[in-house]
Amino acid sequence: MKLAALLLFPALAGAAVWPDMFGAYHRTSSAPAKITDQALWDELGLKTSEAAVYENGSEKFTATGYRLADTTASLAAFDWRRPKDSKPSALAALAVETPTGVVLVRGNYLIEFDGYKPPAAELNPFLDSLVDVDSTPLPTLPSFLPSRDLTPNSERYITGPVALQKFDPAIPPSVAAFHLGAEAQSAVFHSPKGDLTLAIFSYPTNQIAMQKLGEFQKIPGAVVKRTGPLLAVIVSPSDPDEAERVLAQVRYEAQVTLHERTPTTAGQVGNMLVNIFVLIGILLVFSIVAGLFVGGFRTFLLRGRKGQQEDPMILLHLEER
Repeated sequence: MKLAALLLFPALAGAAVWPDMFGAYHRTSSAPAKITDQALWDELGLKTSEAAVYENGSEKFTATGYRLADTTASLAAFDWRRPKDSKPSALAALAVETPTGVVLVRGNYLIEFDGYKPPAAELNPFLDSLVDVDSTPLPTLPSFLPSRDLTPNSERYITGPVALQKFDPAIPPSVAAFHLGAEAQSAVFHSPKGDLTLAIFSYPTNQIAMQKLGEFQKIPGAVVKRTGPLLAVIVSPSDPDEAERVLAQVRYEAQVTLHERTPTTAGQVGNMLVNIFVLIGILLVFSIVAGLFVGGFRTFLLRGRKGQQEDPMILLHLEER
């Protein structure tokens, strides 16, 4: 039992997400979050989770935090966990609010509030205190989704076969070939004759996408379009004409994303002044060393000319001109 407790302790310690106080609320309990769809969480690389209950007199709310493998996983979890009736929020780049709560992403963390909408003044210090935050930029694949007739909050980011079977089961995982580095963004589009589910698969190279095109076209009822390394697929559309119009809006444009840290202007003036003084010091030292070298070399030559008259200084007599 002692050995099991010691092995379990690091996992419990790493699960600590929520502070004792959150604004005017104090934490009354905390425990690992209740997990459903374990296979999907495993596919997203869930590392730790914690649900905490906060109270302030008669007021109470629940806050849940999930630390995932990376920012791609947190985006996928955000799409999945976002309520259907949610609306965009300004609390974060990925954030929505409902009548009773907030769901947002910070790096590789998915944060959910139920029963409370924290203001930015309370939320930001908590977000800044999170540990092991992945700052990798979010995937650019969602930007290729068409916006016309898009059903709000229907987007789903797919990183593996479990998510594909859950959100777009008409496409076999063997055809998607996630082992080749594929990821997908799916969404539902409204049509008068019935909704359409569009899935855009992204592959590492154009050549891989070209090779997979034939396999997608063999899916019964599939309408497929390739653009660059992207394959856009709609399976068994209720309105083939509308499916063509949706696919026509998917166009690949190369985007460059830098993963390096973005430099800021903070401290640049001070660093410049320090560098100036360092340069002055280097020049002074160089001047002194050069003077000593020239003087010492001249003295050495004079000692080698014992009895000889010292070379006179060369005078230009510029004042006589």
